[in-house]
Amino acid sequence: MEQVNIPYEQLLRENNELRQQLEEATDTIEAIRTGQVDAIIVNKGSSHQIYTLKTADQSYRVFIEKMNEGAVTLNRDGLILYSNSRFADMVNLPLEKVIGLPFDTFIPEISLEKFNALIGNGWEEDCKEEIELCGQRGQLICCLLSCNTLELDEGIALSLILTDLSTLKQTEKELKIINEQLAAAHFATEKLNNELEDTVQNRTNELFLSREHFKYLANNIPQMTWTNLPDGSVNYYNQQWYTYTGLNIEETVKWGWQNVLHPDDLKNTLNKYQAALTSGEVFEVENRYRRGSDRTYRWHLNRAVPLRDEKGEIVFWVGTATDIEDQKKEMEKRDEFIGIASHELKTPLTSVKGYLQIIQSYNKEQLPPVVKQYVSKANIAINKLQHLVNELLDVSKIQAGRLDYAFTAVNISSLVRVCVENAGHIYADNRFTYESKGDYLVNGNAERLEQVIMNLLSNAVKYSPENKNIILKTDKKGGTVRISVTDFGIGLSDEQIERIFERFYRVEDENHMASGLGMGLYISAEIIRNHKGEIGVESEPGKGATFYFELPLLEVKGDHPMT
Repeated sequence: MEQVNIPYEQLLRENNELRQQLEEATDTIEAIRTGQVDAIIVNKGSSHQIYTLKTADQSYRVFIEKMNEGAVTLNRDGLILYSNSRFADMVNLPLEKVIGLPFDTFIPEISLEKFNALIGNGWEEDCKEEIELCGQRGQLICCLLSCNTLELDEGIALSLILTDLSTLKQTEKELKIINEQLAAAHFATEKLNNELEDTVQNRTNELFLSREHFKYLANNIPQMTWTNLPDGSVNYYNQQWYTYTGLNIEETVKWGWQNVLHPDDLKNTLNKYQAALTSGEVFEVENRYRRGSDRTYRWHLNRAVPLRDEKGEIVFWVGTATDIEDQKKEMEKRDEFIGIASHELKTPLTSVKGYLQIIQSYNKEQLPPVVKQYVSKANIAINKLQHLVNELLDVSKIQAGRLDYAFTAVNISSLVRVCVENAGHIYADNRFTYESKGDYLVNGNAERLEQVIMNLLSNAVKYSPENKNIILKTDKKGGTVRISVTDFGIGLSDEQIERIFERFYRVEDENHMASGLGMGLYISAEIIRNHKGEIGVESEPGKGATFYFELPLLEVKGDHPMT
């Protein structure tokens, strides 16, 4: 091919001409954008065509330039006569390169058919349609394309307004996802609600059956039964209550039961009732209720236990009142018999013991060893029998309220030391250890308190056949002194601990049997209660037991104890 040599001057001239044309084109486009001219020129290949706006307005074009939507004007050939900056940004081209291009350059192939139909219709009437536009880096932009015609001096042009729907579509997508999640949640909620309704219905039926079952049982037991709320107000009585009292629900509901209670029992019952409501422990008391048929009072044993929820809170109490009038009368007869019998036995026992002492002190001639042995065994038996008789007498006095107490200031520490010394002589096989942190004074009856301590020591020896060690302690606890006796014997179960201080109750073990009537601890408990103290036990089966009692301390001022 023949090489053409173009002079440098010619190239320089042509380059300057092209630069001048570019600057003119740039100025023209800027003038159109800012409203400085009312016409646009489009190159049609061999010639140029000028387009003018009949109603050109500078403020209108400035508004078009600043709007968020893309604005484009097309001629019949689909060439872009005008574009605002927003559209140029949408297709990621400089504005000067956009003008003069066919608009379908920015339409993806899959949307061309839809676009051509829309443009064809737009020349006939105003219309709009969603269409995709090729945007930055090949991304497709979903737009709402609105078409309407414009009158120019040279003829009709087509105005396109393009609204970017990307944010809207993304929002719709997110809303769709949220709606789907809400629909799923609604379905799950509806399912749970249906299940809950079924559960509630089933539970309601169960509660109804349980209530009817409870009412049937409650109305057919011989005891009077009630339920009360945590505040103490009674909200239910069984039929036995109404039959016995002769009253209706309005007369005894809530706290109305006080109206049928014996006046002498009211204070004690209320105290124990309030204490149980406060502590949540089992309520138990003996009192007398007036019978409606003959207006007489009969003794009843009242017992109520709390029903708790899964959090341990008391929901309500269930209580029973059992008629013990006949048992009371039988016990009164038995106590009367015990009192008379023990009193009658005391005189001959004293005589027998005196005769045995005379025999032991007989000096005229030497008693045979076998006789001395028999006399010694007889003395032991007499002492045991006398101890039992004394216990029976104490029980009868307790029941009659005639157990004697002469209170003085007692050095309880010294009294325990004396008891330990006596126990060492009586139970020579055992080892007694006494621990005390000082001398403590109490207001009490020394003889009765010694009786309690010796009873606790006797029980410790009795129920510790293997380990012979017994520990006694006196400790100050606030305003009280605690005296405790610890053994390492057979121990007590929870059930035995609950009943250990009952009258005539004896601890029985399959491997160990002990003698006695089971009255020592009952008497001890009554003695301590009359001293305004407390008595108790801590124990585990097979690990021994610690029996203790606590008494109020006397305040010492100068040389004189103060109560």
